[in-house]
Amino acid sequence: MSNPVMRRMPLAALVAALPALPAGAITDDELSARADELRASAPAGFTVVVAPPFVVAGDESPAKVKARAEGTVAWAVEMLKKDFFAKDPAEIITVWLFKDAASYYGHAASIFGDTPDTPYGYYSETHKALVMNIATGGGTLVHEIVHPFMDANFPDAPPWLNEGLGSLYEQSEERGGHIAGKTNWRLAGLQKAIAEGGLPSFKKLTAMKTAAFYGAGSGLHYAQARYLCYYLQEKGLLVKLYHAARKGRAADPTGYKALGKVLKAKDMGAFQKKWEKWVGKLVFDG
Repeated sequence: MSNPVMRRMPLAALVAALPALPAGAITDDELSARADELRASAPAGFTVVVAPPFVVAGDESPAKVKARAEGTVAWAVEMLKKDFFAKDPAEIITVWLFKDAASYYGHAASIFGDTPDTPYGYYSETHKALVMNIATGGGTLVHEIVHPFMDANFPDAPPWLNEGLGSLYEQSEERGGHIAGKTNWRLAGLQKAIAEGGLPSFKKLTAMKTAAFYGAGSGLHYAQARYLCYYLQEKGLLVKLYHAARKGRAADPTGYKALGKVLKAKDMGAFQKKWEKWVGKLVFDG
């Protein structure tokens, strides 16, 4: 039964008041309780369902919200945990699926006080929320699901690997029971930059800290990191690279040494030329 005091609380106040959960696995009872709290206080027209370890809230039809929770959220969690992540996020994260741009921007402002700088969606560590304009498709949702799992399992991951892995699964499918990224819209810009000789070296890309990676040229940084991860995936090396980088992060915080070792590349400059030629032959069919 929902708490009548909670029912009268505005949603922004409810989000702020929700207690942090202790470290360790999130229980089914905790997920159910959080879902009940949100059902009591979410704006009219929202459906709330549990998709462990997340709670999903959306303002599309109840059937569509449930389908997205099962077909996208639960599927992505199962696939990602199979290859990469041993631990769930320590706190419950709510996946907000807003049906269109008006709902997305309006509710981001009213619930979180945010003005999104992307039309697609984002992960708010502060609010323990994935905030999505689901009208743009489920790709960004899968991308953003990667980030709270990275925070839980590889909290000091270098930006190139965090965003390379997330953006790899913007366009993904299941192959042989595992998640696999496909070519996507980032390819054209990357191929243009390669043709113009405008890419940073992999040593420079992997060494970028947060401000540099997300600063000027961030779109190209995302694309280069994505298609490096795509190459590793296609060569059967991505899972090995992730675990090697995580295990060796104290001595190799950028993951550059792990990358060279997994690739068996004695000359990373020569490898990059080989990779650039390989990328140049890729096709995105839309």
